[in-house]
Amino acid sequence: MFPLCPLLLTLALAAVPGVLGACPASADLTNANGTRTCAKLYDKSDPYYENCCAGAVLSLESGADLPYLPSDWTNVISSVVVGQRCELTVWSRRGKEGKSRKFSAGSYPRLEEYRRGLFGDWSNAISSVYC
Repeated sequence: MFPLCPLLLTLALAAVPGVLGACPASADLTNANGTRTCAKLYDKSDPYYENCCAGAVLSLESGADLPYLPSDWTNVISSVVVGQRCELTVWSRRGKEGKSRKFSAGSYPRLEEYRRGLFGDWSNAISSVYC
């Protein structure tokens, strides 16, 4: 009966809302002054979803076009949340070069789960963005 305990614990945690991620909902993306945010980019990710969307945050307004991310944000983005009625396009190289991908409204807590070509993923691989 002991091997059954971890399975029951996992099922119980999955049934509790909000346990599978610390990322905000796409409808909740707002600035301190109440205006909507197009996307939030986070520099921390974790194998455990409840620890994702942590660390430093880069907020993007609608229409934000950054072909050259600030040097401390190039290739460090690990989690993304895109606001409602927004779409985030990312590139793997500076100047909107290389591979690209579009993220629609929603939370993407682990960019390791999204393929970038045959051998790569999007975690720590974003160098340009357009929202």
